[in-house]
Parts: sequence; structure tokens; C-alpha cells
Amino acid sequence: MRTDFKTRVLKIVSKIRRGQVMTYGQVAKLAGNPKAARAVGMIMNKNFDRHIPCHRVIRSDGKAGGYNRGVKNKVSKLRSEGVEI
Repeated sequence: MRTDFKTRVLKIVSKIRRGQVMTYGQVAKLAGNPKAARAVGMIMNKNFDRHIPCHRVIRSDGKAGGYNRGVKNKVSKLRSEGVEI
């Protein structure tokens, strides 16, 4: 089931360009609920659509955060895009 919030989150994340990142909190704020950073993380955790670059969403402290394909893969993908994490 796709909620309006989830739809907005996925749309925002799909527009994050290669070599750029956003925090879970930034995505939540843009999606209309600034206190929903954890919800953004849960949405990203369940995302397996390769057109939505969930690896480009990181923690507010600059660390990678979780990734449904493994944190090492997330860090590797980000580094290959020029993001130092």
C-alpha cells in the first residue's frame, strides 16, 4: 500500500542526482513531515526499485545509515559516485 507520504518520499529521492545526498530528515521535511525521518528510513529499507536511489539518503551525522543491500554496498556506491562517506 502506498500512502501519500510514501509517494512523496519516493518522488523526492528519485530526483537526488548522482554524487549528491540528502539526509533522512531533509527528505521527511520536503515530503511534508519534518519529524518523520525514521519513517523515511523504513520506506527506503523496503525500496527495491532500482530507479529510486535510496543509497543517496544518509544520516544527519554524515554516516551512511542502513541499506537493504548492505551498508558496505551503500558506501561503495556512494564512493563510486564521488561522495566521501
